[in-house]
Amino acid sequence: MIKFILRIENAFILISSIYWYSYCHFNWTVFAVLLLVPDIFMFGYFVDKTRGTYIYNIGHTYLLPAILLVYGLSATQQTLIMFSTIWIAHIAMDRTFGFGLKYVSNFKDTHMQNV
Repeated sequence: MIKFILRIENAFILISSIYWYSYCHFNWTVFAVLLLVPDIFMFGYFVDKTRGTYIYNIGHTYLLPAILLVYGLSATQQTLIMFSTIWIAHIAMDRTFGFGLKYVSNFKDTHMQNV
């Protein structure tokens, strides 16, 4: 039941970020091209499993894109607003599909599975 609630919650965040992106009249081609860019944080796994886990998790928490969004809004930087919205949409999309923050034990072990 908790997994379902988390997935619904993140689906709402995904839909909200898509709505916000549309509301801001940003380019949809840019959205499509950049939506999977946050997965670049997986490259930390080439170094080792522990560092890879930490780097991936840093890139897949809402904290950094939320800070970027707040800064972009306060500085009226449309590019930052656009990038942070896409980043938030990516995280929400991952969690809606059941992917989550990684455990060091294995790349496939996520917090969404252990809820």
